[in-house]
Amino acid sequence: MLQHSGSTQDPQNWIACLTYKSKACYTPSTSELEELVHKARVRNRSLGVTGMLLYENGKFLQTLEGPPEGLRLLWSAIREDKRHSHIEVLSEHVVSTRLFSDWDLLLYSRAEDRPQPLAAAREAAHDLADYVGRMARLALDGDDARLVSQLSQLSEDGWTGEALLARLVEPTARAMGDAWLADECCEIDLTIGLSMLQLAAHAIRSTPTAGALRNSRFSILLATAPGEAHMLGTSMLADQFTDAGWRVEMPFPKTDGELVSQVNARRPDVIDIGLSDALPRHHALARLRETVANTRAAAPENLAVISVGGRLFSEAGATAASVGADYARPSVIGASVRLAQLVEQRRRTRTPS
Repeated sequence: MLQHSGSTQDPQNWIACLTYKSKACYTPSTSELEELVHKARVRNRSLGVTGMLLYENGKFLQTLEGPPEGLRLLWSAIREDKRHSHIEVLSEHVVSTRLFSDWDLLLYSRAEDRPQPLAAAREAAHDLADYVGRMARLALDGDDARLVSQLSQLSEDGWTGEALLARLVEPTARAMGDAWLADECCEIDLTIGLSMLQLAAHAIRSTPTAGALRNSRFSILLATAPGEAHMLGTSMLADQFTDAGWRVEMPFPKTDGELVSQVNARRPDVIDIGLSDALPRHHALARLRETVANTRAAAPENLAVISVGGRLFSEAGATAASVGADYARPSVIGASVRLAQLVEQRRRTRTPS
């Protein structure tokens, strides 16, 4: 259960995610549901687990997320619970960030006498392929108004900025790339669509990182890989790192020489080199490896951390080691925290000259 999906993230930071459905053995009253959730919250909090519970018409649907070991213990208890039956696991995987980070257990239920929007809860727990497809079509059609409206509505329904980016925006970019690969759109349509998605993503702001990491004022150079035309991921990273308190520079180098010049001039703590978030770019791997090597050689005394990103890495098609980088981000979400940790480690191990 809950096998690692190939992420390069530090194992101690993996978040296991499990979604299941089941049938209630009897119809619980409102007070019984509230009591169930109260006890579950106490238990979940002790295990570091967060999640969402949906109850409707005698059926339960629940998503749980947390440390793998804590989730295993909780899942064992859930399977033995006599209040439900016909338990069916819908998905189990490892994710880079929590969707319900602020909730020990978030309850959604539908009362017969009043309608309640459940779209966000349903989409959070089910496969988002259909919704991502609609988002991709809006972007490819250049309908930025409806695209922003869709994201705004989900935000009002309780989706966090991190969830919108990781579960919708990034997968939508990949869906548009698939459409181009299948000759369902032209390159101009793809470029326009990514631009529309980029504009919409700017309206999504994540919760700033708290504490020392936010106040330490690290610096990062966010660059697209030389020759890379797609800059969605780099643009979203700029928002994420700015919100986290980093000093951000965004060059768009055409050559390795231009990138090296920026590194020498800025002396950043981190250099992030991004490939397309829409297309796999397998052919770019050797070229990116060369770019990383040239960048690292530019200022060896600076000991900067180098990260890479793009669809090639988010889908586990390549690793940081394969291109000589220190970190391959599976998503823009959580990158500022992980890279801050790497910078701190590098500073602690730096030897005096």
